Amino acid sequence: MNILETGIKNVRNATRYSIGAGALADLPKVLANRRAQATGSVVYFIDEFFRTSQQLIDRLAIQPADQLIFVASKKEEPSTDGIDGIVADLRGQLTQNPCAIVGMGGGSTMDTAKAVANLLTNGGRAEDYQGWDLVKVPGIYKIAVPTLSGTGAEATRTCVMTNARNGLKLGMNSDYTVYDEIVLDPDLPASAPRDQYFYTGIDAYIHCFEALAGHYRNAIGDAFSRETLNLCRQVFLQEDMMSAAHREQLMVASYLGGCAIATSYVGLVHPFSAGLSVVLGIRHCLANCLVMHAMEPWYPREYEEFWRMAEHQGIEIPTGIGRDLTPDQYQALYEATMIHEKPLTNALGEHFRDILTPECVTNIFSQM
Repeated sequence: MNILETGIKNVRNATRYSIGAGALADLPKVLANRRAQATGSVVYFIDEFFRTSQQLIDRLAIQPADQLIFVASKKEEPSTDGIDGIVADLRGQLTQNPCAIVGMGGGSTMDTAKAVANLLTNGGRAEDYQGWDLVKVPGIYKIAVPTLSGTGAEATRTCVMTNARNGLKLGMNSDYTVYDEIVLDPDLPASAPRDQYFYTGIDAYIHCFEALAGHYRNAIGDAFSRETLNLCRQVFLQEDMMSAAHREQLMVASYLGGCAIATSYVGLVHPFSAGLSVVLGIRHCLANCLVMHAMEPWYPREYEEFWRMAEHQGIEIPTGIGRDLTPDQYQALYEATMIHEKPLTNALGEHFRDILTPECVTNIFSQM
C-alpha cells in the first residue's frame, strides 16, 4: 500500500488531564485556579441527560455569575446555525468573554463547547471555520468532562457540525480546538443506557481500525490506534462491558483513539455515517453501527469482530434503514458521502471516485 503524507507534522494534545473514579471532584479546583488567573465567569455546557441530576450539578460548584446551558444532545447533533445561535445569546448576556468553558457530556456536548469557545474569540459564523486550520486565534480556555466514552471528542482537534444549507458535516479542525484540560471520571458513564454506551464506545474501535487500514499513517498514530483496539477488545469481548474497570478502560480507549485521529484520518465508515446523519438525521455513533452492515468486503476482519462484540454484549443493531429509499434520497446520500475526500482517499486511495460510483454507493446504503 502506498503510504501518503498526512501533512500533520506538529500535533497538539490536551495540556493536562486527571483520571480515576471520583475525578470530577478536581473540576472545582481546576476552575478556582482558572478564575484566579483570568477575569470573567464560567460557561458550562452540560448534556440534558443530567438536567434533573441536581446532586451531580451541585458538585460542580457553579457560581451565581456563571452560565449553565443544557445541550439537547438526543434531539440533534451540533449544527452551524445552532452554534451561531448559542454564541449570539452569550454575547448578549455577557459583558466580557468567560474565563473558561466546560463541556460535560458526550461527543455532541463536548463539540458544542469547543465550537463556542472558538467563535467567541475568532468572530464570524461557525460555517466560516468548517475545514482544516481555518481558526487563527486561540479560543476560550476549555475543559472537557466526558460522560460517555468513544467519540474521542475530549482529545481531537475538531468539533463536528452539520451545515444544513450545503449538506456538509465537517468540523473546525484546528490545534485551537483541542481541550486545554480533561477530567476523566469513569463513574460518570455508569448511568448511561446500555445500548448508547455500546454505540458510542465502539466509535473508538472504528476510528482506529480505519486509521490502521488507511493510506495516511505515522508511527505515533499507529501506536495510539493499536492500544485503542486492544482496550476495546478487553471491554467488548469480556463480560459486563459496563463494570467499573471496563468503564475506565473504555475512557482511556476513547482518549487514545482521539489522539490517533489527530495524527491521521478515518476511513470508509465515517463518510457513509455522515451521509446517514445529514440526509436521514441518524445520530453519529448509531450511524457508524448501521454502516457496519455493509463493511464486510472492505474491512472483513473488523466486520466479523464488530458483530461478535455486539452479539457478546447483547446489543441489537437496527437494520433496514437503507432499503426502499427514493432515488432522490440515494442521490443525496451519495453527495453527502463523497464530499469527504480526505477519509475516502485514506481508505481507497486518490482514485476513490472510480471505485465508489453512484451505483456502488447506493448498493452499500441499501445493505444497511
